[in-house]
Amino acid sequence: MRKKIPSTAALLAFEAAARHQSFTRAADELALTQSAICRQIAGLEDFLGVALFRRTRRGVQLTEAGESYGRQIAPRLDALERDTLSMMAHHGAGGALELAVVPTFATRWLLPRLGGFQAQNPEIVVNMSTQTRPFLFDQTEFDAAIYFGDAGWPGTEAHFLMHEFAVPVCSPTLPGAREGMAPAEIALLPLLQQSTRPYAWRQWFEAAGVEAARDMAGMRLELFSMLAQAAIERMGVALIPPFLIQQELAAGLLMTPCRRSFPSTRAYYLIVPERKAERPALTRFREWLVATAHVAAGAAAPSATVD
Repeated sequence: MRKKIPSTAALLAFEAAARHQSFTRAADELALTQSAICRQIAGLEDFLGVALFRRTRRGVQLTEAGESYGRQIAPRLDALERDTLSMMAHHGAGGALELAVVPTFATRWLLPRLGGFQAQNPEIVVNMSTQTRPFLFDQTEFDAAIYFGDAGWPGTEAHFLMHEFAVPVCSPTLPGAREGMAPAEIALLPLLQQSTRPYAWRQWFEAAGVEAARDMAGMRLELFSMLAQAAIERMGVALIPPFLIQQELAAGLLMTPCRRSFPSTRAYYLIVPERKAERPALTRFREWLVATAHVAAGAAAPSATVD
């Protein structure tokens, strides 16, 4: 039975017109005439039996159905393009991996080491997109994910990479900050909170045996890179694993006012869907990543006080 799928030309015309909210700009992008775009979209509307655009005196505007359809097909067209480029690049060998990553870990830890993997496996390309929350692999094109949290994703294998040992860091010029501070003194400084680890400061103070009245107060930021920049700008003190900010520490942009740390109850994992676990390219990447992470974790064992 023939699949009920519109032509690719019609979908590309619609996606471009929906993104630009303009038939003229869509025509320019696709190197077509405006009338050709109009015909493609009219044909798509006839195929769907739904109006996707409203024609107004000022141009065109998406209908509610058009907005919904545009959100659904855009990522699918992107995935089709990625698959096509991968096939063209590797002549059918399937050497590209689509990896979901937590951004600061990927930028500061993975990318500086990834050249070693590529030198050993030049036929494998690792593409990365940021994801900070859990997701369902069946609804994406990802082959694996590097994730910080718990390992219990349904239908997946979890491979432990490393724990976090976060320590307080701040600008050397933050008022009231100095080296060798006690945890109780840290509680008097403005705290920077991480939205993906909302209880980090509370857990740190509890591990130090300190009652901090304002342990949940302060600016909330999602990424470690944001926390580091806010700390550099003297907005407060942040809890960050030193391995993610080695450049800032070496340059003197950040300092560690208190060296007390504690291991997080969560960890970094490579999450692999069971249906893709035996893929050769993914197997090689997993073996390299796990071995590299374990070596790095051993070399970077925290010198801070650990509870």
